[in-house]
Amino acid sequence: MHFEVLGVRFAAVQIPYVIRKIEEWISDGPWAHYISVSNVHSVIESQQNAQLMETLNSCDLNVPDGMPIVWLGRSQGHDLPRRVYGPDLFIEFCRDTQDKHYRHFFYGGTPDVVEALVHKLKEKFPEFQVAGYFSPPFRPLTPPEDLQVIDMINAASADVLWVGLGCPKQELWMQEHHESIRVAAIIGIGQAFNIYAEKLRQAPRWMRENGLEWLFRLLLEPRRLWRRYLVTNTEFIVRLLLETLRVRKAD
Repeated sequence: MHFEVLGVRFAAVQIPYVIRKIEEWISDGPWAHYISVSNVHSVIESQQNAQLMETLNSCDLNVPDGMPIVWLGRSQGHDLPRRVYGPDLFIEFCRDTQDKHYRHFFYGGTPDVVEALVHKLKEKFPEFQVAGYFSPPFRPLTPPEDLQVIDMINAASADVLWVGLGCPKQELWMQEHHESIRVAAIIGIGQAFNIYAEKLRQAPRWMRENGLEWLFRLLLEPRRLWRRYLVTNTEFIVRLLLETLRVRKAD
């Protein structure tokens, strides 16, 4: 089942379903499927970026990460008790499947973040299998460098590739590379790298589950995030109102 928000198609699913789907893909073989974990920021970015819109609508699963997206899904009749929050999806998959010895590869983050992430995961889950990790430079890769990265990931024989590049970079990267990479699932989880490397404070659960995570992050990093949250959130509301008016006029 699906619903749409400003032209972006979302799967009306919960974390247990996504975990089962990833495991099905692993069982079927290493032909990469990719999952986008999308919120208000993703939807607004897609309004000015046709390639991102196409990516979100063509991936194997685009799941509702943000509470406003969940609320809109509920308003369309879908049973969505929780959002599919990227960091929760990541840690619950690692926890629930740790005894199955799936191999994980991590692409993204700075070197200190991804190394800390791997260390923390091995401490938390002693049987956790790390196939490899790579922190790309903060610039576009040259074609030879890009081929080297693909070869490195394929040589690692990973089952799951976790991508932490942030939106829209990670979504576009997954769409561009999923046909060349031999893993069962590629999942973009953005800030989860920093959270579980303990480099970024996470909002209290009550704020996360009531649509207030943006406020927590804005208070932590006002200079960096004021535009993303205040301007983007306002634009999201205005676009929703305009779409509602258009629908009513059409009726």
